[in-house]
Amino acid sequence: MSIISIKNMEKRYGENVILNDVSVDIERGEIISIIGPSGVGKSTFLRAINFLDPPTAGEVFFDGTKITKRNIDSICLKMGMVFQNFGLFSHMNVIGNLTVGPIKLLGKSREEAEEKATELLRIVGLSERAKYMPSQLSGGQKQRVAIARCLAMSPDVILFDEPTSALDPTMVSEVMAVIRSLAKTGITMLVVTHEMDFARNVSNRVFYMDEGGIYEEGCPKTIFDSPQKTKTQVFIHNIRSYNYEIKNREFDYAEMLAGVDNFCFRHDIRRNTANQLRLLAEELVINIVTPGYNECSLYVSFSEKLGTHELSVSYNGEEADMLEKSQNKLSVSMVRRTARELRHEYTAGKNTLTALL
Repeated sequence: MSIISIKNMEKRYGENVILNDVSVDIERGEIISIIGPSGVGKSTFLRAINFLDPPTAGEVFFDGTKITKRNIDSICLKMGMVFQNFGLFSHMNVIGNLTVGPIKLLGKSREEAEEKATELLRIVGLSERAKYMPSQLSGGQKQRVAIARCLAMSPDVILFDEPTSALDPTMVSEVMAVIRSLAKTGITMLVVTHEMDFARNVSNRVFYMDEGGIYEEGCPKTIFDSPQKTKTQVFIHNIRSYNYEIKNREFDYAEMLAGVDNFCFRHDIRRNTANQLRLLAEELVINIVTPGYNECSLYVSFSEKLGTHELSVSYNGEEADMLEKSQNKLSVSMVRRTARELRHEYTAGKNTLTALL
């Protein structure tokens, strides 16, 4: 049984129809990224699901039970939400923000609530900020507190409404790191996001929204590599990315590197950065990953909004960080010296090495 089932959902404001006849099922444990242009109803879709802004028509079922005015409070406690603007209580310190809900709404004792809050702050890396007021925190820290506060209510589903859109570029990665770690726990998540690397590498499904609903949906590979509908194709093309699939160890490495060079040229990426991306592609793919794996995938992306460049290499199999396992110490050293940040992730049988510049 689907954890969330949406039937013929409509949301309108007067004559302005935002969502029209949306029907979709969300399975337990799914990580769904919701992407699309601004103003197409992505945030409205989330707020209609948990009845913060109830749909004008249609039905929403949670774990088989239809959400109604009679049961809305008890059911919606099971759907946590993380907002763009953090939504912290400014008059409470961090630990107070995390404990007020469990104490007042779940009937937890203060001792029990504080014990769980302390553990959650450790998970999001903010143990030392427990007594801080929100005004003393950076934007990234506030959003991590907001995520911990949501988790303190032990939800079955978390809805993320563009959780990094209000952050400076330097703070985006710290929040996305926490969300990526949550994806590994099995909790169901719907994430409205502009972070295409997350949507591509962490999601089970991607919803592209346009024309009043879910215009196209599919697995990340389908949506990002071969979208079927015109508007999806235009949107994905504007992401500014390059993907190259390696099918065996005898692949045409010159073609791959030429593709990286061409990508950098088309998007006017600075020569020094282009050289760094080329070096990372060469060392990670040719000298570190393919000696151990016949197949892998190279993905290069550039975010004009954030001014960031990423290069990732994905390969299937058991969990294995090839930066740690590779015998080519010179190549590993070159990669570590070149990248500003490196990370290894393992999700659903796929390893991903990502380098940020």
